[in-house]
Amino acid sequence: MPSQKALVRRPSPRLAEGIVTHIEREPVDAGLALAQWEAYTEALRAHGWETLEVEPADDCPDSVFVEDTVVAFRNVALITRPGAESRRAETAGVEEAVARLGCSVNWVWEPGTLDGGDILKIGDTVYVGRGGRTNAAGVQQLRAVFEPLGARVVAVPVSKVLHLKSAVTALPDGTVIGHEPLVDNPSLFPRFLPVPEESGAHVVLLGGGKLLMAASAPKTAELFADLGYEPVPVDISEFEKLEGCVTCLSVRLRELYR
Repeated sequence: MPSQKALVRRPSPRLAEGIVTHIEREPVDAGLALAQWEAYTEALRAHGWETLEVEPADDCPDSVFVEDTVVAFRNVALITRPGAESRRAETAGVEEAVARLGCSVNWVWEPGTLDGGDILKIGDTVYVGRGGRTNAAGVQQLRAVFEPLGARVVAVPVSKVLHLKSAVTALPDGTVIGHEPLVDNPSLFPRFLPVPEESGAHVVLLGGGKLLMAASAPKTAELFADLGYEPVPVDISEFEKLEGCVTCLSVRLRELYR
């Protein structure tokens, strides 16, 4: 069984110029961001993930948020067409990386737009956020690629945050978690657990009940520990200033090897 793989991309020296849409811009410390990124990737490796570095895209300030450039289901990779035109140059390096892994590669075409941060996979259900970065044509193209593979694609509205996964992610048992004021319609999910902090809505499932999450959500970490999970906190403060979270800094590819 091949090891679990995660695509990551080193922060651009221009990171501080990244797009901000729903929060006030704050100064970003590029040196601290690089140290935080290195600690994040080390946390993945420490929990059994092989990190694969995508070719840097130094002219693209947001390129560290590699999750937005590709969506994977089974052995198929769908190269996105980011909703922000300035981010579309980010996809070429990611396409090369997934092709080297032997994925079947598909693409989102104009007029479709789709950001990977708008995709939440729970088993064979693929939730796709329809919001500022992903349009109706992008949702239709996602359905056309993944439904023949057995996916059930469910579109949900996103209006209060940048991406669907800025509002919600899911625990290992499939329970969707989110900070309720930022979730358009929690009742769209079969099981929803509100969390007390905005940054607590984002977890990466490391395996074995371990949850990679932001250090800025200690109350949520206590909640998860009380539920029998093991929080693995990482400081991503510089990326949070750009609406980033733990999920968007990597593309986890465990599903390619099922």
